[in-house]
Amino acid sequence: MKIKAYARFKNCYEKLSSDIQRKADRQIKILSEDFQHPSLHTKKIKGTQGIWEARIDIHYRISFEIIGDTIFLRVIGNHDEVLKKP
Repeated sequence: MKIKAYARFKNCYEKLSSDIQRKADRQIKILSEDFQHPSLHTKKIKGTQGIWEARIDIHYRISFEIIGDTIFLRVIGNHDEVLKKP
């Protein structure tokens, strides 16, 4: 699948440490190949329409939506922050 990122995602990504950015890059590559890969722990976010979350590590998550053959990255950050405003 193709990957595109909203401006909000890009802004949040830039604020992350380089270590977390590297982990995110690795997980985004996996996401583009198989969005249900076990390492991502992908699941729908409750209370939303068509918004998913994927794990970067135990503390960080990515929210995204799938439109056609494209994954749109919405937000990246701390688990609780991402789930509050996916």
